[in-house]
Amino acid sequence: MTDECITRNFIALGSNGTGVNRSSIGDSTDAKGCEGNNAGVGGATAAASIPPPSINNYVARMPVERYASEYNMNHKHRGQAIIFNHEFFEIPTLRARMGTNVDAEELRKTFKRLGFDVSVHKDCKWQNIREQIEKAAALDHTDSDCLAIAILSHGEHGCIYANDVQYKLDQIWHYFTAKMCPTLAGKPKLFFIQACQGDGLDEGVMLEKGVTETDGDSSMGYKIPVHADFLFSYSTIPGYYSWRNINNGSWYMQSLIQELNSNAKKYDLLTLLTFVSQRVAIDFESNVPATPMMDRQKQIPCFTSMLTRILRFGDKPNGNKAG
Repeated sequence: MTDECITRNFIALGSNGTGVNRSSIGDSTDAKGCEGNNAGVGGATAAASIPPPSINNYVARMPVERYASEYNMNHKHRGQAIIFNHEFFEIPTLRARMGTNVDAEELRKTFKRLGFDVSVHKDCKWQNIREQIEKAAALDHTDSDCLAIAILSHGEHGCIYANDVQYKLDQIWHYFTAKMCPTLAGKPKLFFIQACQGDGLDEGVMLEKGVTETDGDSSMGYKIPVHADFLFSYSTIPGYYSWRNINNGSWYMQSLIQELNSNAKKYDLLTLLTFVSQRVAIDFESNVPATPMMDRQKQIPCFTSMLTRILRFGDKPNGNKAG
């Protein structure tokens, strides 16, 4: 953990790098420490582990044929999209996340365009986050395609920050497993996380032009793992900073929103996320000349997929158009 990570928003004026988005106003990171299950770090305490709710033994409905190649995205509703946007914190060592409101508003519009029922929650304490998650998990999702949750906050080493404490992502997503939320069984549960996962810096490597290195029975019931059909998309890889511009928003969210707006109908989600990684990796570079260690740094998103089919956003009957 570095002092810069805790105490500064890096702001500097500078010219654009060649072929790279180096904004005129400097970039900041979404990092803050987290160690152990309940250890307090930097003046913060950790949310206590949640005792699992009583397990519902409901046998879930099959939303699609056993070996269907794509998820059924033709239900009456697209589903719930919940955005937790954190700008300010009660924890003294956490700086305000300038630029996050741009991310939240643009993401809200993008989810709405894709047909989601969107709710945005600002600067929530952990108890309120938990209440919103429990409320969403208790809904009947029978007529919905999927669920999407986005969290925009500080984070580090597997932890994310609420307004008042740190918590781990599994304290949220376990509410939506097939046992806990049977009406989402067999349907995509999508999590988009804009937060640091450490304080490592990626200075990048220059690529130069050179020699190419490449040569030219479905109706029967079935059981699925309770953790199937989740996808977790992270703004950066474990151990590294995630950059955010105080005027334009975070690199990852800018790229995710642009891909969803432009290509949500053209490509499946995993392909879209690959192009999100491409945008972040190629188009962005930090612009902090006043702090050489932080200047001209790069970032690469990553995702973990437990999806079991291809996920493609088509148009919904209510007239919402995907990209």
